[in-house]
Amino acid sequence: MTETDDSEIKMVVAMVRPDKLGDVKKALAEVGAPSLTVTNVSGRGSQPAKKGQWRGEEYVVDLHQKVKVETVVADIPAKDVVDAIADGAHTGEKGDGKIFVLPVDNAYQVRTGKEGPEAV
Repeated sequence: MTETDDSEIKMVVAMVRPDKLGDVKKALAEVGAPSLTVTNVSGRGSQPAKKGQWRGEEYVVDLHQKVKVETVVADIPAKDVVDAIADGAHTGEKGDGKIFVLPVDNAYQVRTGKEGPEAV
């Protein structure tokens, strides 16, 4: 990942294992990015499907439960946030997740009316 200009606003979005959420939250707080949004999601990637049986019928579970963690940063390098999430979410097994970094055109804080990096 390339270094970014300090005035840029970035959104870091990660899909991680639900049981690693506590470690990810702690790692984000340690790098100074405690603000986040968490959503329960399900999805499919390289993690293998699981087969099960219910009432004599076989079924395949190919969508795995994950949590989506979103954080927006302006005064902290996005690379530091990515590294923190990766460290907190890592188990070394398939299904550890993915992290995406997106540019944010602008930000607005409703309460204060601040705009841009100051709103983050």
